[in-house]
Amino acid sequence: MKKTMIALAFASALTSAAHAQDMVFTSWGGTTQDAQAAHWAAPFTEKGGPAVVQDGPTDYGKIKAMVEAGAVTWDVVDVEYDWALQAGKAGLLEPLDFTVIDKAKLDPRFVSDFAVGSFYYSFVLGWNPANFSDAKPATLADLFDTAKFPGTRTFYKWSAPGVIEAALLADGVAPEALYPLDLDRAFKKLDTIKADIIWWEGGAQSQQLLASGEAPIGFFWNGRLSALQADGMDVGISWDQNITAADALVVPKGAKNKEAAMKFIAEATSAEGQAAFAAATGYAPVNLGSADLMDPAIRATLPDAQTAVQVNADMAYWAEHRDEIGNRWYAWQAQ
Repeated sequence: MKKTMIALAFASALTSAAHAQDMVFTSWGGTTQDAQAAHWAAPFTEKGGPAVVQDGPTDYGKIKAMVEAGAVTWDVVDVEYDWALQAGKAGLLEPLDFTVIDKAKLDPRFVSDFAVGSFYYSFVLGWNPANFSDAKPATLADLFDTAKFPGTRTFYKWSAPGVIEAALLADGVAPEALYPLDLDRAFKKLDTIKADIIWWEGGAQSQQLLASGEAPIGFFWNGRLSALQADGMDVGISWDQNITAADALVVPKGAKNKEAAMKFIAEATSAEGQAAFAAATGYAPVNLGSADLMDPAIRATLPDAQTAVQVNADMAYWAEHRDEIGNRWYAWQAQ
């Protein structure tokens, strides 16, 4: 019996040691994380890196709790870029090793000491053509015009760059005059359609609302509309004043596999990794060399091909004011 118990204990220890060598990548789930697993994690392991265990969804409270308890089980996490800037200043993240990660090849908009872009995306006006047989929405002002374009609207529920800026642009604020955000003016504009809003909490829900016609017009992540088109749905998209935001890759302070984490980020942000991910998701690559590796027809559908009509959300501003805006945002929704 003792020999059996010792053998079992030894086997358990070996299993635990093997899992300890695995690197844990955490993201938001869905088709985006599927693409991250296929085009980042799999090549990383094939090139000699450790196995990558997928976890999620990303949870900021959990990251903070892990770091403060000294019990970090996530090695690389996909987060919103403004949160990454905030968390870096708060001491929750490891500084990135730029002797491993080649930041010179990355879009400088999405590079900081503690985070580099995972991908960038645009919030865009989208609509279901089946509900708009005559006039077609074309501008953010149209999104707020319930007389000309009746029906329920859908917007992202959580406080993040995008909806506040859209309200101000629809109200006539020039892109170069957006910051600091005039919250009073933005909420006044949002009040005009508040009764017509259904909030989406995740990308799949936004697609369902649009496809079903329950919310035939709204403000969406561009990649989710691209996915609907790829599935054969007729989708109206306007890139006019598309608002950019980004996800970022970070390493929580105290991560157990920090060296592997840096190498994983290097692979994920490589020209090849970013090009493959972008083609699969409809989100833009952060590596400046990815464009040359992509089919021009696919590139034309991505946010980085729409820069002439693009409005860049100020990530540093959001990092500084994220909590303040969030408190007001959720209080307004609850009224």
